[in-house]
Amino acid sequence: MSTESISDLKKWVGEVVRQSSDGEFVGLNRVVDMVSKNFAVRPHEVAILVITDDDRFLRFVVPEKLRQVGQIPLTSTNSLAARTVREKRPEVINHFAVVPHSSVFEAVPITEDERGEAIQKIMSAPILQERKVAAVIQISRKGKTAADAGPDFTHPQLRELKLVADTLSPCVPLLCKQ
Repeated sequence: MSTESISDLKKWVGEVVRQSSDGEFVGLNRVVDMVSKNFAVRPHEVAILVITDDDRFLRFVVPEKLRQVGQIPLTSTNSLAARTVREKRPEVINHFAVVPHSSVFEAVPITEDERGEAIQKIMSAPILQERKVAAVIQISRKGKTAADAGPDFTHPQLRELKLVADTLSPCVPLLCKQ
């Protein structure tokens, strides 16, 4: 991300930290829009998952439609998000559709035109709070095939995602309330 984009993201993170009277974040959608535009993905291809209070599961904050679907055990051996927490490092996989993983969340239709599209490519990065992983941000590219999903993610983009994760760190306590 450019210095200007990070500056804008930091500004919106400040807005996210403010809560409206109904408990919804002010600016969270704007943050997702900024991140999705930076990585040339659709907003529903940006996911943020937080660790539950009992430190046993990850649950979705965004996309909103995945909030009620279920949780991912941190002990899962087939979950990239759980591995991101355990290993505390970012990762990119440009052949995700052939990697063994639970596809239950992919089966949930986020939009009408996106039904049946599998995650083909994905990046995952930990969001730290006091040197402990508190959340995970993932950027995916979905499509019927890898070619349909768009270009591969690059290692410079993975470094950008880690910078975004670091920038989002002040939001984690509020994200956990969602």
